[in-house]
Amino acid sequence: PGYCRNVMCDTPRFMGGRAKRPSYAELAAIVVELRAEVVQLKARIVELEEKLAAKNPTQRLDESYSVKADEKRRQQEEEQKSGKPRPHGSHGDQQASERRGRKPSHEKIDKANVHELVLPEGFSRSQCTPSIDRPVWRIRDGKAILVVYEIYRGPNGEQGSIDGVKPLTEFGLEIHVAVAFLVSIVGLSMDKVCSLLKFFWQLELSKSQADTLLNQLSRHWTNEFESLCQLLAVSAVVHTDETSWSQNSVWAFLSEKSRVLIFGCRKDASTLAQILPKDSFDGIVVSDDAAVYQGFSLSQKCWAHLLRKAIRFTLLEPNNKEYDSFLKGLLSVYRKACKASIDQRLKNAGRTVRVAELVDELSELCVGRCGNANGVRKWNSETEHEFDNLVHEVSRLMCNEELFTFVLHPEVESTNNEAERSLRSAALDRKTGRTTKTLRGAQRRTILVSVLESLKLHLAEFTLTSVQAEVESWWKTGESLFSRLAKNCGLDPPTESRLNTLIPLPKPA
Repeated sequence: PGYCRNVMCDTPRFMGGRAKRPSYAELAAIVVELRAEVVQLKARIVELEEKLAAKNPTQRLDESYSVKADEKRRQQEEEQKSGKPRPHGSHGDQQASERRGRKPSHEKIDKANVHELVLPEGFSRSQCTPSIDRPVWRIRDGKAILVVYEIYRGPNGEQGSIDGVKPLTEFGLEIHVAVAFLVSIVGLSMDKVCSLLKFFWQLELSKSQADTLLNQLSRHWTNEFESLCQLLAVSAVVHTDETSWSQNSVWAFLSEKSRVLIFGCRKDASTLAQILPKDSFDGIVVSDDAAVYQGFSLSQKCWAHLLRKAIRFTLLEPNNKEYDSFLKGLLSVYRKACKASIDQRLKNAGRTVRVAELVDELSELCVGRCGNANGVRKWNSETEHEFDNLVHEVSRLMCNEELFTFVLHPEVESTNNEAERSLRSAALDRKTGRTTKTLRGAQRRTILVSVLESLKLHLAEFTLTSVQAEVESWWKTGESLFSRLAKNCGLDPPTESRLNTLIPLPKPA
């Protein structure tokens, strides 16, 4: 055919002079040669892939890729093939002695000085057979020791469990909790946490191991976070606040039942509806005057925000009598409201009358200072415009019955300072660049901080020992403290993950 003739004429054997049409025997010989060459190339590819897989990825990154380094590696490979011994202290011996990665279990078992038996419940050692030896780092008497648990199986395959140790981990629960507390609550870096554990417990822990411990603990506590979100929806009073974050925002929800801090969520109505649906939430929301919080049946707006704004105007213009009189009048109303809130002699009817008196006094303070809706009032400066907005804000909140809810309900606070304080560490992390850089890291931090802060709310003493004992009881009974509280409130177990809706991870490409 023409195609074969044109191709074959370009080969060396057919160059020079007039092209001669090859015979079928010559074509068959060329095909055999090409097939043999393909087989050799495939074998070479397999050989190179095996060499590449045999090396540690971390070691490959540490190697130099200069021409001299490449020649040196080839020379070492040739020496290995030829069987010539290399001098002591060569590059290969150094790599072998400094091998990285996970150590084999038999090396850990040889270094352990404590061995403990783990038998199935109700069986003696004579009735069981050895199953596996499992080395685990534990904290005993303020020091890290490597304990080898000799696990035995019963006659029918029964296997005992190690208290405080989850499957597929070589660290005890107390180490998981300590790392989570130092990183998520205290806000220390991984480097500092590893240094602290080595200083106090003599525990050698790498950054990658600390990161793995946090990942494991957050996965174990995923259901507990869902229960905490359920408890918020049936709470009597919820304090909430938000601030910007490296990934979207961080939002705090604090109630008498749970503490939930959501890192990396969006600051919008859909996020708030996942936690506090306005059509079904019957509690009181304590917040600032952000638009997203409007629409709840009962609300208490933060008086501290209003007073700080009024104080600002007196600092900007100390000689302005209007600003000074408004601040003094606002402070007078607030102090009277605080006295009425803590007055135990007042009953419901008395509190209603007292709120009416406070509303009248506040109305007199605002009358005459508000420009009308048509904007007839002229502002001589931007400060006057902002002051007029403050007066309108106070009047609007008063008409919406969102200023004196704490007088009618003494269990409610007049400010949102508790929620603001809960976000103080997050704000400092944002300023110093210590925030999580990925949404998956934000999910992990959300779970760990929420569970630990909620445990602090319910435990009589918030210590490592008490947290460890509480969490171990969850694993033994199969029910956590928060899921038990949700069940007592008549709530069904969560059927879907709210966390993935609050902090949606990017879809893989």
